[in-house]
This record gives sequence, C-alpha cells and structure tokens, in this order.
Amino acid sequence: MVYGRRAVRELYRGPRAVLEVWATERAASQSPWLDAGPRVQIKPERALTEATETRDHQGLVAWCDLFRYTDGWELASAERPLLVCLDQVTDPHNLGAVIRSAEGAGATGVVLPAHGSARVTPAVCRASAGAVEHLPLAVVPNLARYLAEIKGPELWAYAADAEGSLSMWDADLTGGVALVLGAEGRGVRPLVRRTCDALISIPLAGHVGSLNVSVAAAVLLYEARRQRDTL
Repeated sequence: MVYGRRAVRELYRGPRAVLEVWATERAASQSPWLDAGPRVQIKPERALTEATETRDHQGLVAWCDLFRYTDGWELASAERPLLVCLDQVTDPHNLGAVIRSAEGAGATGVVLPAHGSARVTPAVCRASAGAVEHLPLAVVPNLARYLAEIKGPELWAYAADAEGSLSMWDADLTGGVALVLGAEGRGVRPLVRRTCDALISIPLAGHVGSLNVSVAAAVLLYEARRQRDTL
C-alpha cells in the first residue's frame, strides 16, 4: 500500500505495478495523472482513513506490488558508488527523509541492516515523497561485516560522528563512498564505527551538538555531490 499524493504519483512513475486505487472525489479531480493507471474508485475520506489507519493519506491510496530490495554488494560494485548505510535507524519518517535526500543527490542506494532497522512501509513511502520508487535499497545481514567486505582503495567508509576528527570539508568524497549514520541519540554502534575508515563530522556554528540523522545525511550527501560535480 502507498498513500499520499506525491507518493502515489511517483508510484505511477516507478517500476511497481499499481493494482487498485482509491481516491476521494476532490483528490481525483486534482490528480489528472491518475488516468494513466487502473480505474480509480471514488471513496469517502473515512474509508481511506480506515484502510490506511491514518488521516495523512491526502485523499489517495494505492495498492501495488511489494517493494523489492536489491543486492547490497551489487550497489557497492558500481563505479564510484555513493552509498548511505543506516545503522539501526528505526523511525520510518527519518528513513523516508534520508531516502528522499539520497535520491535527490543521485546516490547509488541505501543499505539497511537486517535487524533493528525500519523497512519500506506505507509511512516510509509517504515520508520519502515517493523517492523510494526510484532509489535502490538493500538489506544486509550484518552491517559491520558488509562494510568490512566492500571497503578498500576504491571505496571508503565514513561514519558520521559529532566528535569525528575529520571535517566533511576535508574529507575526499569524490571516489567510492559509504556514508554511515546511526540512530538518534545512540549514533553509529561501536563495532560498525571501528569498521569504518574514518569518523566524519559536520561543522556546526550554533549551540546544538548534532543534527537529526536525516538532516545530517542530506548535508553529507550534498557535500559529496558538490565535490563530485567539481571534478
């Protein structure tokens, strides 16, 4: 299931088959692109709220094929990959926001550990504004082991850490890069942190000591994008 106007619109543009669509009369009249999919069933808003168990559906709900994860090692084998590896980030809104930023920055994909992490759900699709339909996501059994296997001279792993000695301004993000970010509060777990090549920090000018994980991911991704675009 996918709900929300942007999420459903990107679902139509992505590879997943759309099976059934419900819309309120108002949402249907404001979304002419719905004509490209299956016949829309006009439903009262109450029916959509009951189906999604939220009022955040914006009058559109679509049922579709299940989301298919890709292979994490294939992502790492791309030319100069730009990966985002999330270490036990459980909040679906944070995951969705990271996916949205990663897709916008042209990242190769997002990698999640098999345990203790949010997965793609309707809430994640909504939070990503549909970006999840266009960005590969992979799930690996053990994130520390995965990083140990993929890193090398052509791919460096950087763990985001507020106390990291390497500023993002000084980090070379032009080659293969895995940006590793941890959950709110706890950060990247010790074993995962030790597996990385360096701890990278975002210089802050205010009083707060850290940024939300989705904001930190966006900042690091676009610094990597900036460096790559200047080559």
